[in-house]
Amino acid sequence: MPASEHYSHSVTLDRDKCKGCTNCIKRCPTEAIRVREGKATIIEQRCIDCGECIRVCPYHAKVARTDPLATINRFKHRIALPAPTLYGQFKKLQSIDRILWGLKNIGFDAVFEVALGADVVSYYTKKLMAEGKQLKKPLISSACPAVVRLIQVRFPELLEHIIDIQSPMEVAARIAKDQYCEQTGADPKDVGVFFITPCAAKMTSIRAPLSVEKSAVDGAISILEMYGLLSSQLSRPEADDEVPQQKASFLGVSWANAGGESIASGCEATLAVDGVDNVIRVLEEIENGNLNDLDFFEALACNGGCVGGPLVFENGYVAKNRIRKLAEGLERREMDADLMEEYLREYDIRSEKPIKPKAVMQLDDNLAVALKKMEMMEKLTKELPGLDCGSCGAPSCQALAEDIVRGQAVEMDCIFKMREKVQSLAQQMIDLSNMQNL
Repeated sequence: MPASEHYSHSVTLDRDKCKGCTNCIKRCPTEAIRVREGKATIIEQRCIDCGECIRVCPYHAKVARTDPLATINRFKHRIALPAPTLYGQFKKLQSIDRILWGLKNIGFDAVFEVALGADVVSYYTKKLMAEGKQLKKPLISSACPAVVRLIQVRFPELLEHIIDIQSPMEVAARIAKDQYCEQTGADPKDVGVFFITPCAAKMTSIRAPLSVEKSAVDGAISILEMYGLLSSQLSRPEADDEVPQQKASFLGVSWANAGGESIASGCEATLAVDGVDNVIRVLEEIENGNLNDLDFFEALACNGGCVGGPLVFENGYVAKNRIRKLAEGLERREMDADLMEEYLREYDIRSEKPIKPKAVMQLDDNLAVALKKMEMMEKLTKELPGLDCGSCGAPSCQALAEDIVRGQAVEMDCIFKMREKVQSLAQQMIDLSNMQNL
């Protein structure tokens, strides 16, 4: 990876806990993991920080690196950006305002709903669709950073389909900081904005932004870390000074669940798919030109949407139902069109830079050499048993063949090839012994 493209991943490996099993290599959607010398290794260029390996590792050797709550103390002023998923973590939550006030009580000076940022993004998406501009159909949501990185790695031809809008997190961060500084006179350099995240991919998108030059978010704290602190706040009686804070519409809050963005987009021909394997199958269909009648594709790497993220406390299905009920309670709160227009006048929420493909599948910079390696790889794949057992430390026989061509593995890493070699050598020894006895 060129130095300019290097960034710190949020999904990391604890080698001391790794037992060298093959659960992670079989589940990684970009074949970014290998097991070598009894330990897993993560190929940084391929990793999209989706967190699938975190879910399936029985030894908890894969971990998501986020910011501890104490990080907010680096700033004189602190703003919390709660993902709408946070609201689904708590039993019998009667009001989203209770969460917003709880965040203030544990150390934040202000709170701005990412759900309101989702409202802005949805409103702008509607405008783009209504204007009928030359848009590459189907439009693919830019909200899930794991999906965007998946497209970078495996489906670079589809990058032009990704909608040219910043994520709700980035939109909310920019508005939140500007409003806070305007209201308090604080120096922007003294204001830290922190996202309360359900996934590791959001943390990576802060450190290595996809569609902006520099993220407006200063850090990400996992929902897991915030859960206990907020639970203790919710057990307290409501204070007299707790005036309503919540402004997002039911549509913005519904973004936490799969399908929420599709409904909010206002498009008729939409498709919402959750779970990275399901997303891959649909992207393959789009790549093959089989979904040209589709206007909008909402793709979410986690099962159930953000409620199924690897850094949440509550079961995704339970949280999904709670979010649905909360959204129903806000059903009469539609998007404030005047407020949306005001935000769009003040903020350009379009992407600041194009999302470029990552040439991680490229075998060599020299085309002639790459073609020769491709031929060698195809030949090796045919010679391997095709069982995709993972015993070699690669997720498939084709992946092992690629590793061999790249000089990162040898043919004898395949236990079946090794067995054939041992049997051949044993037979040669027998034949040699028989010849000596003649």
